[in-house]
Amino acid sequence: MIPWLAMMAPTAHAAASSGSAKRVIYLFMSGGMSHLDTFDPKPKKKDVMGPMEAIASNVDDVFVGQHLPETAKVMDKVCVINSMTSRQGAHEQGTYIMHTSYAMRGTIQHPSLGAWAMKMSGRINPEIPGYVAIDSSQEVTSGGFFGAKYAAAPIGSPEAGLKDVHRSGAVSEDAFERRLALADRLNEKFHGRFQNADVGAYQELYREATRLMKSEDLKAFNLAEEPESMRKLYGSGRFSQGCLLARRLVEHGVRFVEVQLGGWDTHFDNFAGVRGRCQEFDQAYAGLLRDLESRGLLQDTLVVVATEFGRTPEIKEEHQLGRDHHPSAFSCLLAGGGVKGGMRYGETDSKGAKVRSQPVEVQDFNATIAHALGIPHEQVVMSPSRRPFRIADQGQPVMEVFA
Repeated sequence: MIPWLAMMAPTAHAAASSGSAKRVIYLFMSGGMSHLDTFDPKPKKKDVMGPMEAIASNVDDVFVGQHLPETAKVMDKVCVINSMTSRQGAHEQGTYIMHTSYAMRGTIQHPSLGAWAMKMSGRINPEIPGYVAIDSSQEVTSGGFFGAKYAAAPIGSPEAGLKDVHRSGAVSEDAFERRLALADRLNEKFHGRFQNADVGAYQELYREATRLMKSEDLKAFNLAEEPESMRKLYGSGRFSQGCLLARRLVEHGVRFVEVQLGGWDTHFDNFAGVRGRCQEFDQAYAGLLRDLESRGLLQDTLVVVATEFGRTPEIKEEHQLGRDHHPSAFSCLLAGGGVKGGMRYGETDSKGAKVRSQPVEVQDFNATIAHALGIPHEQVVMSPSRRPFRIADQGQPVMEVFA
């Protein structure tokens, strides 16, 4: 089944507690973003920082890496969680648990956070997909045991938008409608004989997909409608334009959008790698927060910056000043959606090697996202095999970060 078609099925709604956020933009830094070179610098430790410098932000006592000058100007809108910790030190496993709250198992595929948001809260705009992933892996944006209808609609290039949603120019509107009517007649007997949930769901997907093709809200996926000044605000890179597309999507009622920026796996030549990644992230992230705020969307849109783990304080001379994987301590960010801006939560030791205070497990971080969305993190949902699951497993929300 085509993944974006799968999103067009009806969603299940569940009672949810009050929350400030209605939508999430989830920015995933794939590869393991170095916390020391970005949001947890140690200015007095030259052996840890190497050639990287820390710069002041617009918040007292909050410093960022030197390649984040625009981000430094918007830190009053951001909560930095410096005490993230995980036991998953491999990319695939770390990425999976960050997206699902559960360790990988060969016997089950767990739903992603976006799938949980759809399952528990449903779509905001019934005309378009409620969960979209831009440049992200379908393995970690799937519906898991909730089923394909809760998986993300995948987008590769932000410029290309959502594919396969336009009627071929060679087929007239009348001809298209005749073909749909013929398909319905051919399928009618089959649907009558096999009246089960899967067949019924596919039939509804089919109907919703054709409605989507005619929807005015398809323009949400078209970056060509943005003025050049707005595109310059975000920057010209693929991730930058993905962030701009994410803003367009939440503006049109998409509940959960993920945008991925890869290339953070800096075993070799860490400082050149971080500089390149930060140059694209910096302008896009700052532009996104400013844009959302100017439109009155930041107060009910939670913007998340996450990664699978951090990088070691030790700098590998033999690897051209590289840093290795470091799950024991790393940083993630939250902004908007009822979260306090201009604050740091938790602390690492003087080298950024271990969490010194207020540790936040991956599951706690995901429970915090759930709380922001008004999703009860303690609510149990049974899998088809009758096993109990929760959106954040045993995690508890970090209530101190909320205003």
